[in-house]
Amino acid sequence: MATYESLIKIKGSVGDLVFYTLNGKNVVRKKSGFNKKAFKKDPSYEKVRQNSSEFGHCSKTGKIIRKSLDPYLKETGDALLYQKFAKLMTEIKDLDVISERGKRTVENGLKTDTGKKLLNTFQFGEIKNVFTEIERREHVLNVKAAQVEKAIIITLRLDSENYTVEKAEENLYLNQDKIFFKQQFSDNDFVLYFMVLKNENNEISHMGFV
Repeated sequence: MATYESLIKIKGSVGDLVFYTLNGKNVVRKKSGFNKKAFKKDPSYEKVRQNSSEFGHCSKTGKIIRKSLDPYLKETGDALLYQKFAKLMTEIKDLDVISERGKRTVENGLKTDTGKKLLNTFQFGEIKNVFTEIERREHVLNVKAAQVEKAIIITLRLDSENYTVEKAEENLYLNQDKIFFKQQFSDNDFVLYFMVLKNENNEISHMGFV
């Protein structure tokens, strides 16, 4: 992009140059080499199409998960949480080895041990990761933190084809060694579990996927 001075104000295209006004200045640039029709059909764009499709999938999946947890995630105060979570979705999607390139999904990545670990260890801002204070076996939890006054488990039913999330939230009773939480959806559904621990001041001390 370059600026130009002329007695004649030009707007529009001349050859492979485009003239327009930007912030009060006359600007000229070369036309973009991008061709929408070629992007859709040209074999040379195949890898770009694949990357674009998977990027869109990861972005949408991350968005619906974050929106379903927004009442808690806004407590992190992390202005870069969106970018960090989007990067996490991409890393998990890359673990899908059963789908062809361009059709890899976050859901298939989360079905791997590495994918689960990436999700469970993800740090939400400065709030401590919940896994440092709990042990989980199926629908049974053992909360080790003595300072925890309240525990909440959020079950997310993820539909990655239609990009929807159904949520069920349950307050857990901590007056026992082992804490049981309900199975909110069927065995055929793909679900994620998110846990929040609060202290005596009703402030979030820990959070994360379990």
